[in-house]
Amino acid sequence: MTALALNRPAAAAPRPAALAAWLLAVATLVFCMVVVGGITRLTESGLSITQWKPISGAIPPLTHEQWMDAFRLYQQIPEYQQLRQGMTLGDFQFIFFWEWVHRLLGRLIGIAFALPLLWFAWKRAIPSGYGPRLIALLALGGLQGAIGWWMVKSGLSQRTDVSHYRLAVHLLTALFIMAGLIWTALDLRALARARSARPAAMRPLGLVALLALFVQLMFGAFTAGLDAGYVSNTWPLMNDHFVPEGIDRLGSLWATLSSDPYLVHFIHRWWAWVAAALLIILARAAKRAGARGPSIAINAAVGTQIALGIATVLSGIALPLAVLHQAVGALVVAAAAWGGHAIGRRGA
Repeated sequence: MTALALNRPAAAAPRPAALAAWLLAVATLVFCMVVVGGITRLTESGLSITQWKPISGAIPPLTHEQWMDAFRLYQQIPEYQQLRQGMTLGDFQFIFFWEWVHRLLGRLIGIAFALPLLWFAWKRAIPSGYGPRLIALLALGGLQGAIGWWMVKSGLSQRTDVSHYRLAVHLLTALFIMAGLIWTALDLRALARARSARPAAMRPLGLVALLALFVQLMFGAFTAGLDAGYVSNTWPLMNDHFVPEGIDRLGSLWATLSSDPYLVHFIHRWWAWVAAALLIILARAAKRAGARGPSIAINAAVGTQIALGIATVLSGIALPLAVLHQAVGALVVAAAAWGGHAIGRRGA
């Protein structure tokens, strides 16, 4: 019998507290990736790496010849040919850096999730009923990598940027994974405190608030993908109008709602108040359920996010403010998941 086999426990020994800490650490990495993804988008760095090499791509170019090879590949796509003629190698290395860091974080998250999951499974430390959920989260992480490349491919042949629809799918999937990690970690923490605790249920109020937030985040992604934030740098009016001038009908109603920069910016600007109101109601419900922490977190994150959104518009989309706006948006998701879990907690 091998030493490895001898180290495997004969009976299950669930460790919900350790699993919860691990999942929250992975959620933190996903948050970091969302922030770096925002920087990548705002610096228009996402198309700098034109190939997908899951293993060897973790190592960036190390010699001048390798850098020139990567630069020549970038020079073959429409973004360079139409928008960045004359870019220096140093400029290319700057945008390459952000996309490389973004992809590297994706690889790190995959390792940080898969290897501990295998270890906990080997040690039989995963409580009953949680294995399928953890495998589903792992599968979503793998799917997210494929979605990222699917998004990048949309900007390599005919477009000078990525599809804003694919960008939205990429961002929303990342935030869904982060929320799923947090929710599962909270279930496990409850189980660590009381062995009779059951997973929290999604209550109607939590579902409605999270769906409103989903819509707001989707239009936020559309705003970023279409550079719609630049169509107006005034608030509350958009270029002296409540409903902005310049809205064009683009075929179907959905195409107009999702692809006209003026209308997308308008919806993102004012749907925010609907989402904020529902999240504040969720915060009050969490407080009534005896969970003061998520109530404070939701109110603080929502208030900060609204202030940052206005400041970002008034600044003409200044990079630091825009990055903070995306970062706090991810924190709003985390707080909302915490609040939804708080009102859905169940006992034995």
